[in-house]
Amino acid sequence: MKLFMPKQHGAWAMLILPFWLGAAASEIIWSHIPFFLGWILLYLATYPGLLLFKRKRMAFYAKWAIIYLVPAILLLLFPLLVRPSIIIFGLLMIPFFIINARYSSNNRDRALGNDFSAICAFSIAGLASSYLPHGEITPLAWTVFAASILFFAGSTFYVKSMIREKKNISFKWISWIFHAAVPILWLLAGGWIVSAAFLPSLFRSIAFYGKSFTPKKIGIYEIANAAIFFFMLLLAIHN
Repeated sequence: MKLFMPKQHGAWAMLILPFWLGAAASEIIWSHIPFFLGWILLYLATYPGLLLFKRKRMAFYAKWAIIYLVPAILLLLFPLLVRPSIIIFGLLMIPFFIINARYSSNNRDRALGNDFSAICAFSIAGLASSYLPHGEITPLAWTVFAASILFFAGSTFYVKSMIREKKNISFKWISWIFHAAVPILWLLAGGWIVSAAFLPSLFRSIAFYGKSFTPKKIGIYEIANAAIFFFMLLLAIHN
């Protein structure tokens, strides 16, 4: 049986980076493993789950939502048993799921608001991962949370400026100003390593703009950029 998988490949970086950066900002423990596997399956379940709101192929999407959701719940019981209060982070994600469902029902999946809603939900997972070991959110966890949102927001601006909004000059300037402002503000706040982690994003937003890159090539560069960001954040966490 061929698995029904999401087509948004960029979401995998959002799935992985905030979670493990959040764990690194606290302490990585054994229950992070079933937590992460459950988180992956929950994401896989939300993909057909959101497609249900389009009211097409309902039986097919419902089947795949259940296939992924059942083992997701079983795996997420592990962190829930370790830290029952962690459920609050799941509750915090619900409004963002509702927003995404609204966009899906209106066939506006690629809208900027839909992307930002998903980014917030993925970043909350980083807070949950950090909260799991000791039942607290440290200043480092908040740093990871804010940095994750800003990084993926920048990625969203960049990708849209290269594809859907490539002829929109105003959008180009919004992207460039955002990418320039983030490292400057972080440097002024004293986080020079985190500031440096955003510099590759600034470079590619300007240097690559207008290039005739295929979506695949854009995606490959974004994977490399996300890897640099991940290791720079790890350096900042342990500095």
